[in-house]
Amino acid sequence: MVDVARARKLAVRIREIVASTIELQVKDPRLGMVTITDAKVTPDLREATLYYTVYGSDEERQSSAMALESAKGVLRSQVGRQTGVRYTPSLTFVADVVPETAGKIEELLAKARAADAELHALAEGAQPAGDPDPYRLPRAVDDGEADAAADRGADEDVAAEAHHARYHAVEADEQR
Repeated sequence: MVDVARARKLAVRIREIVASTIELQVKDPRLGMVTITDAKVTPDLREATLYYTVYGSDEERQSSAMALESAKGVLRSQVGRQTGVRYTPSLTFVADVVPETAGKIEELLAKARAADAELHALAEGAQPAGDPDPYRLPRAVDDGEADAAADRGADEDVAAEAHHARYHAVEADEQR
């Protein structure tokens, strides 16, 4: 196993070498506007995966993918010459889907913003379902209602005292 930091540095170096080689040495007409976005190297430094994007249509992306596959030998030999590692890693090219995914996310965010604006517009003219401030005024209690509550409270107090006396009587019997 190799140090992870070394593998990361090698991946960055491979990305730079491949990008400059594509720009300066590969003269394939099928190769469009290719950008190497990222590179990852396995921990044993035997394989390198290069992520790329192509500006253009699907047809141009396909032709650029074929051009990268055909130029893989030249690119690998340049990587071997310029890195100086014992084993030159094999190169694998993968189309990077981050730009398309970012576009889809932007569309979804725009839809969410529109829905929020619509909800905000509806909420602007909305009125509360009940009273505007139901907790501000004290509730008026009728005299009959107050007497009934006092009677209920007195009955509950008498019942609580009887229960308390029974509890202590049973507890005293258990201790004897």
